[in-house]
Amino acid sequence: MHLFRRYPVGLLILGLIGIMGFTHNLKTDDPKPERWKAPVWADTLKSHFPTEPLTLAQGEELFMEYCSSCHGETGFGDGAAGRSLGSKPANFHDPEVTKQTDGALFWKLSNGRGNMPPFKDVFSEEQRWQLVAFLRKLNTTKTDTK
Repeated sequence: MHLFRRYPVGLLILGLIGIMGFTHNLKTDDPKPERWKAPVWADTLKSHFPTEPLTLAQGEELFMEYCSSCHGETGFGDGAAGRSLGSKPANFHDPEVTKQTDGALFWKLSNGRGNMPPFKDVFSEEQRWQLVAFLRKLNTTKTDTK
């Protein structure tokens, strides 16, 4: 209590700065974050692997193990771990995502950004294409929206 009597203005200023910093992080009316765009050349990337039931099953297995904690089991960006991140994980049902080329999705998966790690050193090229194939299937089989 002795500090309050001796430095009341300084403590008040420190308290206000702390509150301002805390409430700044709670703002919900911020504009949408800048869209993540792959380089134009990424659109030319094409899978050399067949898309067949096994490919989709392997992609789903990878997604559930490595991606669903942030992106959610149905790909709406609502995974438990994703809720604690500063930026919301991609919703794979969002038209801004679904209109991207397979090559752009492959590039993003390979290189990562922000909270999403790059997977080019984690997954083989084939596994990354399996994930892209599964994301495409996810868009056609999960019709409910959030």
